[in-house]
Amino acid sequence: MVSTNYAPEHAGIGPYATQIAEHWAEVGHETHVLAGMPHYPSWSLEPEYKGALRRTERRTGVTVHRRAHTVPAHQTAVKRALFEGSILLHGAVAPPRMRRPDAVMAQMPSLAGGILAARLAAKWKVPFVPVVQDLMGAAAAQSGISGGDKAAVLAGRAEAYALKRAALVGIIHETFTDRVVGMGVDPGRIRLVPNWSHVPQPRRPRAETRRHLGWAPGQTVVLHSGNMGLKQGLEVLVGAARLDPSVRFVLMGDGSRRAALESLSADVPNLDIIPPAADGEFPDILAAADVLAVTQHAAVLDMSVPSKLTSYFQAGRPVVASVAAEGGTAQEVERSGAGVLVPPEDPEALLKAVRVLAEDPAGADALGAAGPRHVAAHLSREAGLARIDALIDEALGGPQP
Repeated sequence: MVSTNYAPEHAGIGPYATQIAEHWAEVGHETHVLAGMPHYPSWSLEPEYKGALRRTERRTGVTVHRRAHTVPAHQTAVKRALFEGSILLHGAVAPPRMRRPDAVMAQMPSLAGGILAARLAAKWKVPFVPVVQDLMGAAAAQSGISGGDKAAVLAGRAEAYALKRAALVGIIHETFTDRVVGMGVDPGRIRLVPNWSHVPQPRRPRAETRRHLGWAPGQTVVLHSGNMGLKQGLEVLVGAARLDPSVRFVLMGDGSRRAALESLSADVPNLDIIPPAADGEFPDILAAADVLAVTQHAAVLDMSVPSKLTSYFQAGRPVVASVAAEGGTAQEVERSGAGVLVPPEDPEALLKAVRVLAEDPAGADALGAAGPRHVAAHLSREAGLARIDALIDEALGGPQP
């Protein structure tokens, strides 16, 4: 597998890449991962990796080959291009030393990772199977990143280069299909492989977790968890917090926009920005909130479906989605039955939805309860990994012994 993000990274695509690789190792496959240095979502290197150029590790039966790359603290199109370029260059000049594999999978949105995986598969003459988690060409156009229009063209070409060389292409959501076909991929080679909930169910009583966090019993708490980047449009939560000091808003996580959000909300006492939770505490903190928020800029339509949604559904709390109604994120919230949609970039609409839920606790609980049911029926880890195994088996010509 080629995946820029991998354990110990606990947000974004890292957990999915890790669980796939560890699953393969657990069932007896010799599994190698070509990865970057841990840096996400803070966009700063983990201390133990600072100064490391290359490193090979054994993690839970998986051999991980790490290669150094740039880590831009602030996202622009140029800095993102340098990031991808450094991954591509270092991976090309120092590929992993290993025997010929049966197949090569890539976790994309890493453009460099997709190209590297395609080239390695061609070198070894084995099937190349990318899984599209985000569409970077669309992301550059829709996220609002500086210089995004020009970057979108280049990113789209890089994506097309990789995807057209695939034996099969996995996509995590059906809204990606048209763009992938537009890159020249035969629709008959596209397979839907949705992400799964990679976190366990909450264990501690909600009241106990709220006391630990300092959240008052009668106070409505709106929580956003995950990456604080451009496409999330988290300014809408700052705006909603300004409108009602009685509602507590909590942004938990890290990312390239964290410092800007801290500055913007410096005079908003009912908004807290806290570090990412430890893995063992994460499900309980999600469950302790009254409302879980997912937000995106209005322009974000078919480039991404936030991985946080699977964790939100598992937590059993109602979701308020401030996203474009036409996009994949809105479709997933509606499909789950566990949330409500409001127009993106509209603080008043978001706050109104939060108040409606706060005034009807029984209704909010019923809405939230639909999330775990949806996970059990469609988003279990076992089902997700089985879909990945089936994708690889098909690429290899059928189930392998």
